[in-house]
Amino acid sequence: MKIENRNERNEEQNEAAIGIGAMIVFIALILVAAVASAVIIQTGEKLQQNAQAAGEGTKDSMGTKVFIVNAVRTGGNTVTLTVELAPGSDAVTGANVLWTGVCAGFAIVQGNMNAAAPIDAAGAAAFAVNEVYTVAIDLGANCIALDTTLYIQAGSGGMTYEVLQLAGAAAGDLVV
Repeated sequence: MKIENRNERNEEQNEAAIGIGAMIVFIALILVAAVASAVIIQTGEKLQQNAQAAGEGTKDSMGTKVFIVNAVRTGGNTVTLTVELAPGSDAVTGANVLWTGVCAGFAIVQGNMNAAAPIDAAGAAAFAVNEVYTVAIDLGANCIALDTTLYIQAGSGGMTYEVLQLAGAAAGDLVV
């Protein structure tokens, strides 16, 4: 009978050793899963931060944009523009709103919109959203009689372009 008791004890010890081994493996798997999930979460957060930074950069580069409401040929070499900022744009000073006119023969004229004034005559130091501005630009003798592509760059924001149909236009004619 004593031999049978030893066999039973050995079997119990073997079962206990197997249980402890399984528990160690289980704990190790939990630790590995925790480390892997931490790496995945950290990677997800980094990707989200990169995407947010890219979105902000895109907004900054494209968000501040000037729309041309209309353009009228006035006297001499001048065209008077009515412009406004695109919705969601940041305020920008008139000195930072640059325009370039390109006409046939690649004649180029350029300037800024520092002289722009709000239509409601409230006066403002900078272009603001929901305000409409008017500004006269001098295209010079080379471009005033030709169709001219007008580019407007607002700070580091997006660029607007419009073809001004000046060929044959008289003073007071709408050219956009």
